[in-house]
Amino acid sequence: MSDFQADAPGVWRRFTAAYATLLSWLLAITVALLIIPVSLQIFSRYTELIPAYIWTEEMARFMFIWTIMIGAMIGVRESTHFEVDLLPRLRPRGEAFARLVGRFGVLVAALVFVHAGIEFTRFAWKRTSELADLPLWYIHVAWPVTGVTWLVFLGEQMLGDLKTAFGRIE
Repeated sequence: MSDFQADAPGVWRRFTAAYATLLSWLLAITVALLIIPVSLQIFSRYTELIPAYIWTEEMARFMFIWTIMIGAMIGVRESTHFEVDLLPRLRPRGEAFARLVGRFGVLVAALVFVHAGIEFTRFAWKRTSELADLPLWYIHVAWPVTGVTWLVFLGEQMLGDLKTAFGRIE
């Protein structure tokens, strides 16, 4: 076995950890950027100082959807978004089986997001938003990106659970 093959799980874990860090930064940036159009909307409604900008509503919607999707990606990575503790404390193998069942449900959702998201993005490929004339695929591509990201994170988690359930306990 080559050194690369022996270190492949470590390389994969470093990649997913770096990707999760990038997503955390992107989440912070999208929340910060979301404040700008929302603030402009509020100030333009209640003051005469700023004219009413129509594009701010669409920009806020675009940023809000991306914020939600990035947050969902991080939630799957940290096993906090789709996980509910219903069973009493189990042994490591039992917990691994229970997590696998739950993660299988998330896997199905991820596959739906990828498949339907690709079709959703194709539908929007040559369309633009009404007010700001932004390409709609900018927002629609969030669904397949989220699904693929879930698959990446679930793959890492499910492999660990399978090792615990059927092999050595980590």
